Amino acid sequence: MSLFVGRKEELALLRALFDKRTASMIVVYGRRRVGKSRLVEEFGKQHNMISIAGLPPTSKTTRESQLNEFAQQLSSQLSKPKKKFTDWSEAFDLLAKHTKTGKVIIFLDEINWIGSCDPDFLGKLKNAWDKQFKKNDHLILIMCGSVSLWINENILSNTGFFGRISLKIQLSEMSLSDCNAFFNAQGIQLSDFDKLKILSVTGGIPKYLEEINLTFSAEENIKQMCFLSSGLLFNDYDYIFSALLHRESEYYQKIVFLLRDQCLDQTAIIESIDIHSGSFISNYLHELVIAGFVSRDYTWHLKDGAISLLSKYRLADNYLRFYLKYIYPNVAKIKNGQFKHHSLSALPAWASIMGLQLENIVINNRDVIKESLGIYADEVIYDNPYFQRKTARQKGCQIDYLIQTKFGNLFVCEVKFSRGPIDTSVIEAMQQKIKNMAIPKNFSVRPILIHASTVSDAVLDCNYFAKIINLCDFFKQ
Repeated sequence: MSLFVGRKEELALLRALFDKRTASMIVVYGRRRVGKSRLVEEFGKQHNMISIAGLPPTSKTTRESQLNEFAQQLSSQLSKPKKKFTDWSEAFDLLAKHTKTGKVIIFLDEINWIGSCDPDFLGKLKNAWDKQFKKNDHLILIMCGSVSLWINENILSNTGFFGRISLKIQLSEMSLSDCNAFFNAQGIQLSDFDKLKILSVTGGIPKYLEEINLTFSAEENIKQMCFLSSGLLFNDYDYIFSALLHRESEYYQKIVFLLRDQCLDQTAIIESIDIHSGSFISNYLHELVIAGFVSRDYTWHLKDGAISLLSKYRLADNYLRFYLKYIYPNVAKIKNGQFKHHSLSALPAWASIMGLQLENIVINNRDVIKESLGIYADEVIYDNPYFQRKTARQKGCQIDYLIQTKFGNLFVCEVKFSRGPIDTSVIEAMQQKIKNMAIPKNFSVRPILIHASTVSDAVLDCNYFAKIINLCDFFKQ
């Protein structure tokens, strides 16, 4: 089993459930490769845990084959003769008989696979919970799945489970500090910048990080994973994207292709796709958000901190953007081996794509950014990417990341990547953005530069930025 790093908050939440005096039903969900099963295994390793995983769906997977696999795994873990189940009620009844007393965890992994072949599966699981499982006050039932849409529609939004779920954990990618702990624990000797370069492609996805070869540079690792036909990241797209969404449709692809270079509001997306039904696209966008590939970022009113109705959609998964930008257009060439000696820095628009990838890293690690700025959580009114729509009375503007505090402070953060030293043009760009913002009276504006490059002496000598944050420094903590 691979080394387990991080997830301290999630483990603390799970462990606290044993302090309750009633049984607990838990839902853990998130994108594939994010470490859901590994988290549960770490939690359950010191307890009595029965773990059953569903069969991956194929054209031949049926209710009967899922029942048979359930019976086989249950028999193996209980060291009992295998039973033949004709119904899920029978399967749950036997499982309940062996989990009547004591601290015990029932782990149903990839429950979306188990239940997708039988419309009555969840109803019978709910009945088994009410009539049998929850009678053991020390029992924890954990349901885990990668298809967030299925989990949301069939469990989290299912009236049959209302009031029964004690905890739901949507597992996101690992933080910078956890990624750094992983690098160090694996003995990976990379520079701080090389670590960030890898995360700009993989995000903090544990499985992708486990594929890193200790003897390779960052560029060579990325080449091996992305630009060889045998690479994990070359082959992972179809499964994590196409197979995890609600239905097969060209519109998912059209939307994410639009978002690979910029954030867009729904109106711009509809106009670009040239479709007249806004509600139609709204459903697809909603499903992409639930699946974790896209983030819907709401702006807000600076005067009172109220959330605006205006929002933009952002491609939130670094791997997905990198795949769409660089792997997808070159699939044929990669299969022919033409990228074996391709330099990463020679990729077109590499600096601009790094900037977008770093923005995702900043948003996903906003807590350490605020800590670096000396901002406490209870001081923050709102923080997010911020945009202001152009009207007759105000100019439009977009801020990579804005933090508003209750003391009337606005921390305007510019996320910048450059092949060479960042020059004074970054100051001019920031000044223009701040000038365009409709800032209420008596507000203090603090410009912040967040980067992963080098900063020219001319920028430092200007003393314009209230603080300059190098993301690489977070790997030294």
